Amino acid sequence: MAEVTKEAVLDRLSKVKGPDLEGDIVSLGLVSDIFISDGRIIFSITVPAERAEELESLRQAAERVVSDMPGAGKVMVALTAEKKPGSPSPQPARPAPQPAPPKAASAPSGAAPQEKAEKKPGIPGIKAIIAVASGKGGVGKSTTAINLALALKINGLKVGVLDADIYGPSMPHLLHVSGRPEPVEGRILKPLEGYGMKVMSIGFLVEEDTPMIWRGPMVMSALTQMLREVAWGELDVLVVDMPPGTGDAQLTMAQQVPLAGAVIVSTPQDLALIDARKGLNMFRRVDVPVLGIVENMSYFLCPHCGERSDIFGHGGAKAEAEKLGVSFLGEIPLHMDIREKSDAGTPVVVSDPDSLHSQLYRNVASKVWAEVERNRADTEQAAPAIVFE
Repeated sequence: MAEVTKEAVLDRLSKVKGPDLEGDIVSLGLVSDIFISDGRIIFSITVPAERAEELESLRQAAERVVSDMPGAGKVMVALTAEKKPGSPSPQPARPAPQPAPPKAASAPSGAAPQEKAEKKPGIPGIKAIIAVASGKGGVGKSTTAINLALALKINGLKVGVLDADIYGPSMPHLLHVSGRPEPVEGRILKPLEGYGMKVMSIGFLVEEDTPMIWRGPMVMSALTQMLREVAWGELDVLVVDMPPGTGDAQLTMAQQVPLAGAVIVSTPQDLALIDARKGLNMFRRVDVPVLGIVENMSYFLCPHCGERSDIFGHGGAKAEAEKLGVSFLGEIPLHMDIREKSDAGTPVVVSDPDSLHSQLYRNVASKVWAEVERNRADTEQAAPAIVFE
């Protein structure tokens, strides 16, 4: 297979005309962030913010000419819409005015009325999507996410896992899965499988030690493609391991798909709870239900004497859940077995299903799914009946 180089990619892209058919996108300096790994090619094109939607055809043309290169594999292209300082934010194109619907009750404080009014398209075959998030790193979010997913599967659901942490993907290691997703039709990729679950991660597309030095638009483009250009099949639930914080990935998920809810993971200490509160409030602001809070590393039991130590404090997440009016999903201890089995790619829920730790995760999974079904029932009950007379 021919080796793909940045110079060859730029040569191909020089054949793509710039906006308004003047010059080409390379000579105009619009191409940036070319990333190549094992034939996979990712880059961005800078366009005026107010013309981003209009220039989607330019993005498609660039993707097409690079895809036709000998040796080219998966090609991902993002439009980077930049605006000059002080310029107004571009307004999205709006459909023609329609007759106004009956006036609805006012939205709760902090909710986004525009987002509430627009129905987000779901992922075909997937009944529910759950985001597992944290306000900061280092709280065991990915370990919690994968054990939650496996517990949901053991509880009888068809489960998939999306690793949305572009900068630090963990699922290939946690599930001990390697390989490259294969195309099944056009741009659609076949996900890999781990412990009977379908899995997709950027970690399958790039080398493990390759740093992902990407700007926001490329992250959003990659997430959108891993969501919508993967043959997920029929799933009861897709568990999404979110990156820490409240940035582009979280907003992309909230804006692109109808999330069934978010699970917030935190340790009991005050510093982690401050950041967890920020993450929780972000999901509320974009009208995503918060399913509850998990207190991870809740306590430590000495394996020799059995003495309990509250290393990071204890009960902080439970108190925060009560304060914020969301469900407290459970306490997961700081324990060597959970850490060792996660590092070995054999999460405790599958490697030791009869253990106390496995049961704790299964209890969390049961509570999460009960919240999802309760929210679904509330939504169906709240829908107005239309009667023709």
